[in-house]
Amino acid sequence: MASSGGARCRVRKWETKMSVRNVLIVGGGFTGLTAAIALAQRGVQVTLIDRAKAWARVGHGLTIQGNALRVFRELGVIDEVLATGQPENSLTLYFADGRVMAEIPTPRTGGDDLPATIGALRPDLHEILVRKAESLGVEIRLGRELASFETVGDTATSVLSDGTTETWDLIVVAEGIKSPTRPALGITEDRAPSGLGIWRAVTSRLPEMTGGIAYPVEDDGGAFKVGYTPVGPDQCYIFVLCRPVRPDNGLSDVDEVKRLMANFHGPFDHLRESLTEETFLNFQEIEWIFVEGPWHQGRVIALGETVHAVPPLIAQGAAQCVEDSLVFAEYVTQEGDLEEQLTAFEARRIPRVKGVVDASLQLADWELHPGTPDADPGRLMMQALFALVPAP
Repeated sequence: MASSGGARCRVRKWETKMSVRNVLIVGGGFTGLTAAIALAQRGVQVTLIDRAKAWARVGHGLTIQGNALRVFRELGVIDEVLATGQPENSLTLYFADGRVMAEIPTPRTGGDDLPATIGALRPDLHEILVRKAESLGVEIRLGRELASFETVGDTATSVLSDGTTETWDLIVVAEGIKSPTRPALGITEDRAPSGLGIWRAVTSRLPEMTGGIAYPVEDDGGAFKVGYTPVGPDQCYIFVLCRPVRPDNGLSDVDEVKRLMANFHGPFDHLRESLTEETFLNFQEIEWIFVEGPWHQGRVIALGETVHAVPPLIAQGAAQCVEDSLVFAEYVTQEGDLEEQLTAFEARRIPRVKGVVDASLQLADWELHPGTPDADPGRLMMQALFALVPAP
């Protein structure tokens, strides 16, 4: 649990005020890293472990909504995030034949002084967060997992996969939707299928192409939806929403994606034809989970996609994770009773997250049933995002 001298000085400065002084974070994704940064900035000694043996530049693009940008501003990384991303303030909805359905301004969920959204490459954002955490004295140990834990009085003891046994004021589980630790917290909810699958890729775009989503008129055996978000001057992240099982049809990955996109036109013709055998494509089934609470047991708490992961239909998955981290750090670095603070934190976060979950699942149902009477995905997306404008 070694840390820099500066970090130890901060701990001594705060130790009579805070509920926690040293924390173990399990998982080095967006949730774990933002929690580490927020805690370290408040004088907590933080150790973060991740099962990866080395950080790798993996993953595709993502849409970062304004409320996530607001968190990054609080963490002191907003300039780097904006510099690496492509800002967008509106979204074009298309019919599959290329006709424009609607041009809708994206709610500025982070406030009027931040872009409504930015598109960015996931590994770029991850590297920014790793650098910030390290600059604050966060100790990062790779190639390690949490084997077991136990709360004993006012401490939590961890046993790691390398046999190390240590004691902490609090353990934060940020392992994601496939968390092996979640059941040990007494959480009975598990991940469930959404009925959807998704292909992702990064490819080229034309300068005039801003963010867009296209919907089919009916289920024709292809994609349920195709969308793209610019992530740079000449690149964009694309996604193809489809059935949850990759068919065994003899097609290569690129030909399968082109098949799914065959009836989408307008700007989607360029996107489809830009894909080649060299394009890195990723397919996965979309699962979801929502834990009604509690998220903690004793001195161990789960955050982020360990307890709430949703279909990426309003681009709020990462945003809700980093909101968790910031608000959590605010609570546990106050003076008071930790159990009361964790309970109050969950009471504040769960209703906000539930709104995102409910909207995302409704949108997923409409994707699966094109032509549903009274379905209005554009309206629901905007309502869900406007509800997030107030601070988390």
